[in-house]
Amino acid sequence: MNTVIQAALAGTNATTLLEGDRQFSVVIRLPAEYRSSLEAVDKVKVALATTSGGANAYIPLNELANITLDTGASYIYHEEGERYIPVKFSVRDRDLGGAVAEAQRRIAQNVKLPSGYRLVWAGEFEDLENAKARLEVIVPISLLLILALLYALFNSLRDSLMALAGIPFAAGGGILALYLTGLNFSISSAIGFVSLFGVSVMNGILIMTYFNEVKASGIETTAAMFQAASQRMRPMLMTALSACIGLLPAAVSTGIGSQVQRPLATVVVGGMFIGPIILLVVVPALQTLFLDRTGERSPTAAES
Repeated sequence: MNTVIQAALAGTNATTLLEGDRQFSVVIRLPAEYRSSLEAVDKVKVALATTSGGANAYIPLNELANITLDTGASYIYHEEGERYIPVKFSVRDRDLGGAVAEAQRRIAQNVKLPSGYRLVWAGEFEDLENAKARLEVIVPISLLLILALLYALFNSLRDSLMALAGIPFAAGGGILALYLTGLNFSISSAIGFVSLFGVSVMNGILIMTYFNEVKASGIETTAAMFQAASQRMRPMLMTALSACIGLLPAAVSTGIGSQVQRPLATVVVGGMFIGPIILLVVVPALQTLFLDRTGERSPTAAES
């Protein structure tokens, strides 16, 4: 019966017409006057086999089923064996996490779901939450690995922590860049912050390595740190400016795909522009202050 109704109302492929190397499907269905209203559909006759001589009996459809006009979904979506109804919306001029949090709060206050229904926030928000969960594990592991490598290089926990002292300032530069450009925090910008960690640690290694070399020659702590910062200023600034200039087009782009690359580039440009400057001005002072508190004295001071 379903096959007859489908063929009568929607049409079915009866044969294929060949014309040279081209093929055309021949679809047949009832004329419009037999399918234009519910009354006409009621009269569609369905063939049923009889027990006498194999002849068919034709019975109107309204004797086999109740034909009604109902409204509903034109397509039923399934995922993992369950039906679901997708409700899609886009977020503009605000962060995705904040928009979804507000939507969740309003729905919880104003919408009461029937029994058997549940809400699942998927799409980009689900990807964002999964990425955050991965970063919560990856970032601490990365910092621990960096600290382990620094300890293997300096063989000193104090020097290893001093090399990490520039990370907060580089991250602050990235945050300031996001604020000034009006961009929201995203996974793309989070990857930019992770990149800043590595660059900041590299700059810290340059300063601390040269500081230890100068300090070993017998120079006083403050003078050794000043010499290390002044000698490493040019290569650090040139490296930072090269990265800033290279990523500046991506940071100011507005074309297709800019929503992904722009936050990352903005964070790196801001962190690479501000981070090394503060690293050369503030971090040496903090490092000198911390090193002085350890009670270390230079050989010259000890002899006097």
